[in-house]
Amino acid sequence: MTNLKTLLAPTAIVMTLAVPAFAQDAAIDINGDGMYSYPELTAVLPDLTEADFEAMDVSADGLLDADEIATGQEAGLLPS
Repeated sequence: MTNLKTLLAPTAIVMTLAVPAFAQDAAIDINGDGMYSYPELTAVLPDLTEADFEAMDVSADGLLDADEIATGQEAGLLPS
């Protein structure tokens, strides 16, 4: 059993580090792709403008990844 614990501990650490620092909210990320689309966000933030979303979407792919979301929160465009 000790060998199993020895193997599982590093695996758990690696898996924890692989998760982005910003945990996506499942209530917002409806399709579970790990990103927020404009429709997903406006469902919970109806006052979010398309211009604000586009300003946060620096990759211009129509989705906000964890880094873009964190930047949007720091800029005050998204709640923390």
